[in-house]
Amino acid sequence: MKEFAGYRRGINLGGWLSQCIHCRKHYDSFIVESDIARISKWGLDHIRLPIDYKLVRSADGSFKKEGFEYIDRCLEWCGKYNLNMILDLHETAGFSFDKKPGGFFKSPVLQDMFVSLWEEFAKRYGKYDTRLSFELLNEVVDENVADVWNCIIKRTVTAIRQYAPVSKILVGGVRNNSVLWVRKLDAPYDENIVYTFHFYEPLIFTHQSAYWVDKMPADFSTGYPSDFNTVVRETENYLPRMHRDIYDIIQTEKIDRSFIMAAFADALTAAEERDAAIYCGEYGVIDKASLSSTLNWFSDMHSVFEEHGIGRAVWTYRGKDFGITDVHYSEILNSLLRLL
Repeated sequence: MKEFAGYRRGINLGGWLSQCIHCRKHYDSFIVESDIARISKWGLDHIRLPIDYKLVRSADGSFKKEGFEYIDRCLEWCGKYNLNMILDLHETAGFSFDKKPGGFFKSPVLQDMFVSLWEEFAKRYGKYDTRLSFELLNEVVDENVADVWNCIIKRTVTAIRQYAPVSKILVGGVRNNSVLWVRKLDAPYDENIVYTFHFYEPLIFTHQSAYWVDKMPADFSTGYPSDFNTVVRETENYLPRMHRDIYDIIQTEKIDRSFIMAAFADALTAAEERDAAIYCGEYGVIDKASLSSTLNWFSDMHSVFEEHGIGRAVWTYRGKDFGITDVHYSEILNSLLRLL
């Protein structure tokens, strides 16, 4: 498997410059230099930095110098503490994974804005190609836009390459960067394209009691590993129908390491066939799960990642119901760090 060098073990800084209250008070306090130093001390080699377009762009389309300064600051800290960085556009004008469709995939104007934003990123940060990578867009949801998305990717990569000819560019598939949809991505346009996916399966375990899921009881609890039929039944009862589909495609006796291996198989084959590196940009367990089951899941994930040489970044450093430095995980933090 082709290696994504320098991005083997990482962590997301979710909730800092994305999915947040966009104001200076929050930006200046949520993540500070000592947090980056701490991540480096853990022995990780990179951070994934999610940002929203509104951090760096005003409603009239002009760029916001003060927003870029936070990216610059994080990049400076990463350089100081020997960490690489992925710049992840988590939300763009007209699209966010966690909101109703905003027209991005049908709007040439919004797509032009997307491309021009990436041109700006490339102009500013292409010179850091040995330690900074670009992730075009987080978690495209609708499977019906797969072909449109491939066209947007190609156009954006072409624009970026004018200013950042060798920077690594991460591209993910539809259905929220599903590992099952990696093959639907176009073959890499050059040797510096990296396929990325997210993995939270079984979702009924990693998102148990999630308050943002409509049918999910606040007190629902389940463990890992689990019986296949139990997971299917719980998924049908408490999650939207689309989350049932994976169990029609991937069927194992138990939901355990064998299920993870089976779920990864086609993406790994596609990457191997196309000589592309592959990377898991998000994975994690909600702070409602039992600590023992959490460690069981991370242990299996770690084992599969290591067997196949897959780089990854855990979701997430702080807050967002998954923050590994939050009090819920304090009892197991040292054990958890060994499994990232």
